[in-house]
Amino acid sequence: MTYVIAEPCVDLKDKACIEECPVDCIYEGQRALYIHPDECVDCGACEPVCPVEAIFYEDDTPEEWKDYYKANVEFFDELGSPGGASKLGLIERDHPFIAALPPQSHDE
Repeated sequence: MTYVIAEPCVDLKDKACIEECPVDCIYEGQRALYIHPDECVDCGACEPVCPVEAIFYEDDTPEEWKDYYKANVEFFDELGSPGGASKLGLIERDHPFIAALPPQSHDE
């Protein structure tokens, strides 16, 4: 099991979760953040600090956002397991599902 970052994060990328993650497993894509399923230790530290409530435990992801689990996992198919997001910085791509989304509005 792992945590999933869903639609409220797309085009926002607040990054409070990155600061809180003790194992550096939250990677930054072009439009969204992704949690590496093999590097995440399921501590849950990221979930309460997300200001838009975009992070869910895999089994608790709302039905409308179930596709985000697949996007989070498949984002790493090509990347593998680099062993930490900070050494990579921004990854200049997104999962095709995320890339195809229309721009997300985030009203303050």
